[in-house]
Amino acid sequence: MVLSTYRYVRRKLSEAGLAPQSRLARFTVYLLVVDLTFFVVHRLALLADLNWPSLMALSSWVVLFTIILVVLGAILLMRWARDHMLWRLRNRLIVTYVFIGVIPVLLITSMAGIAGYLASAQFATFLATADMQAEANRLEAANTVLAEHIAGELRSGQPAGRIAQALRDAKLEEQRDVTFWVDGKPYVVTADGAARPPVDFPAWLKDRMRGVVWTPDGLLLRAAIKLANGKTPLVVISSLPVEKPLLDRVAANLGAVTIFSDPRLFTATKPGAAVTYDARVQNPAPRDIHRVGGGTLPEERWQFDPVVSFVTPVSVINWETGERRGERSEKEVGEVPLLSVQTRISMLYARLFQTLGPFAGIIAQGLVILAAFLFIIELLALFVGVRLTRSITRSVAALYEGTQHVNRGELRHRIEVKTRDQLAALETSFNSMAESLERLLLEQKEKQRIQNELAIAQEVQEQLFPKQVRDLETLAVHGLCLPARTVSGDYYDFVPLTRDELAIAVGDISGKGISAALLMATLHSAVRAYALDRTPLAVGQELPAYATVAVGQDDSYSSPGGGSLGGGDRESISPAEWLALLNRQLYHSTPMEKYATLFLGVYDGAARTLRYSNAGHLPPIILSADGAVRRLDVGGTVIGLFSTVRFEQALVRLRPGDIFLAFSDGITEPENEFGEFGEQRLIELVQEIRDLPLDRISEQVTTAVRDWIGGQEQPDDVTLVLARAR
Repeated sequence: MVLSTYRYVRRKLSEAGLAPQSRLARFTVYLLVVDLTFFVVHRLALLADLNWPSLMALSSWVVLFTIILVVLGAILLMRWARDHMLWRLRNRLIVTYVFIGVIPVLLITSMAGIAGYLASAQFATFLATADMQAEANRLEAANTVLAEHIAGELRSGQPAGRIAQALRDAKLEEQRDVTFWVDGKPYVVTADGAARPPVDFPAWLKDRMRGVVWTPDGLLLRAAIKLANGKTPLVVISSLPVEKPLLDRVAANLGAVTIFSDPRLFTATKPGAAVTYDARVQNPAPRDIHRVGGGTLPEERWQFDPVVSFVTPVSVINWETGERRGERSEKEVGEVPLLSVQTRISMLYARLFQTLGPFAGIIAQGLVILAAFLFIIELLALFVGVRLTRSITRSVAALYEGTQHVNRGELRHRIEVKTRDQLAALETSFNSMAESLERLLLEQKEKQRIQNELAIAQEVQEQLFPKQVRDLETLAVHGLCLPARTVSGDYYDFVPLTRDELAIAVGDISGKGISAALLMATLHSAVRAYALDRTPLAVGQELPAYATVAVGQDDSYSSPGGGSLGGGDRESISPAEWLALLNRQLYHSTPMEKYATLFLGVYDGAARTLRYSNAGHLPPIILSADGAVRRLDVGGTVIGLFSTVRFEQALVRLRPGDIFLAFSDGITEPENEFGEFGEQRLIELVQEIRDLPLDRISEQVTTAVRDWIGGQEQPDDVTLVLARAR
């Protein structure tokens, strides 16, 4: 049951393409099973509240296996995405474009946005701190002017108290408070006339100072100057509270400015002592944070006019000790007041280009036009990229579909070519290939049909060659024909005429292939027909006027009876007469350019004689036992080419042991780097092996010819006819 369930699950996973195939996938599955087993055991141990010593180790193994599974799962997921989601070229191109085009653009855009935001925020804080510094400079200038005025009054003899009263009556501008020390006595002048304690004269002040100072009363913008005035120096200190009026002026052309500070920033001791930092400031309670703000967030001028917010530390001086913070180390960032600025890009742009006047609008319009132009170019590039991608993927999909059709044997499928690029040329080539394959398949079918017909023709032609030859008592015969192609144009035959007579025919048809084979079949049937049907000659009819038969005689032998070489038996057709009839038959039944060479011989076993006539064929050879060589070349020209031909015939006597050797040019004419095989080499070879059976001699001769040719194709039909007198 378990095994069948496992097989069922595995088959379903395989059908869904989720079955593990690789070693890594199988290892991941096994590790998952182990991890789940450890996890279940760990949970059961927790539920049972067992205090096992190895419980923590088991938990560690679960965590370790889970981490390994996450890594392996990520690798397998990437492989699966590569094999399934990225199989299509379109998905690959999309991923490629995302990595090449989209991700870099997003990264550059993000970096540009972050850099722009940081630059804008830095510029905003720079403007806020610059305006704050400008306020400090104005306060210092006013304090210096006031100090010079007090010093002048003192030099003119005015009492310090009267100078202070005059300043109170004049009502100082900018809501500032002034404390000046004369002869070690402080005088306080407030803008609102309220009585306030004098500002202590710090021991660390040497000449002058300006900036934001911390006092137990809060943050103040303060400027101080020390002037020589007789024995006791004149010290004038002007203070301006860092409150909303001051921050309103700072944020007038910027936005909203807020300063956050903690009243416990400094726990100073006596002047000149080291300053200690209260650790509670790192995590102060919200109610302990002192917040002062000024200005308002500007209205949105453009459709896309984001808010820029940033915080920067404020350089502050402890008035009691002279300790300055916010400028020396990054560690002090959390130990100083923070200046927060909120503004808009449009306000920063106006502040940045305020010196350009009306040209700032021109620059803004130029930037907008440039951005629109770049956006249009980006859209155009996206459109062109999509079009190119679609054309590429369409062509590849069409080619893939075309290959599937070709694989199924649907060679009539054609791809519609819509473009004029290299892929279109590839589609055209595919269509041309499919058309060529279709034509080639038809040609292959036609060739196969012809091959089948040739195979049948070969079988029929093999039936034309004599299969079983009855040897005469005084003569043994053997024949062999090896076609250069499927069928042969060479011809040989052994035709029994009477009990003691055997006709031997060896021929070669002009040309090769089917036409030569058909002409060979015609010649075969004609030879057989004239050999078997000798009625016209038996009744004493004469040959037609266009066929003349001349009778010759071998130099070594004389004919018996001294008359016709036929021996007086008119029922036995003579070879010359036979060739004359065949010449007439072929001349009238074949094209003008077709002809044949033919050797015809009639062997008389009782007389041991061979009457023959050679119609243009390579002269057969008689090899005597004593080494003599006789060529049978009496006859005439080829048959089938002329209407009137004169043939001669001769008679030779065969002694016991003589070998009759007839052959075609396929044996003597094959060449290699040493020249032709040649008739002389054939004679020498047969002389060497003349004592072997005729079939063994034939085999040795054909083997020698093949060895002479080597690896080349057989150039012509090979025909060999052997006879041995006994």
